[in-house]
Amino acid sequence: MTATRYLHLVRHGEATPDESGLTENGRRQATLLGRRLVDVPFTAVHHGPLPRAEETARLIGDQLKDVVPLHRSELAGDYVPHLPTREELPPEYADFFLRFVEGAGEAERQHGPALARRAQERFTGPVDGEEDRHELVVTHNFLVAWLVRDAMYAPEWRWLGLNHANAALTVIRYPPDRPASVLLANDMRHLPADLRWTGLPPVPHL
Repeated sequence: MTATRYLHLVRHGEATPDESGLTENGRRQATLLGRRLVDVPFTAVHHGPLPRAEETARLIGDQLKDVVPLHRSELAGDYVPHLPTREELPPEYADFFLRFVEGAGEAERQHGPALARRAQERFTGPVDGEEDRHELVVTHNFLVAWLVRDAMYAPEWRWLGLNHANAALTVIRYPPDRPASVLLANDMRHLPADLRWTGLPPVPHL
């Protein structure tokens, strides 16, 4: 028997300049998101090992109705999930995207794609059993983009350019009898206007 998985993906709250934790705005974002998720029957909250993700997960967990275990996981960390070749990319955007990823270090080039594959195996797809499962992953922009791309059956390079705001909510449904569907993407309705769109470049916001 298999059942539906509902994967809730969250980018961490706004981080301090040195990324040692969250700003006051970041803590407010995480708390408000936790209040929005208060009634979701999560079986687990997974978070990346960096302080900004761990603090966000803890603040969300503090708001949930039931005590939900927090699991620290390198799979929810901050890494480049795929390094495209020029041949993969649309010619008109190849230089732009290649410049964006050229700063990835050697360790990230070696381990990032392997972590991304393992994250897909761990967090996506239907679940064993008869009951639907809700899981929360508090992570970083790149992994959210990678898993949204995967759910849409888009090419591997297409994680590039998919940007998510701090404490925005994305939900992907993985039923046993049909393809995955993205139910929510970059949803910020739980945040007041002054807390939305942080973590993104200063471009016009909707």
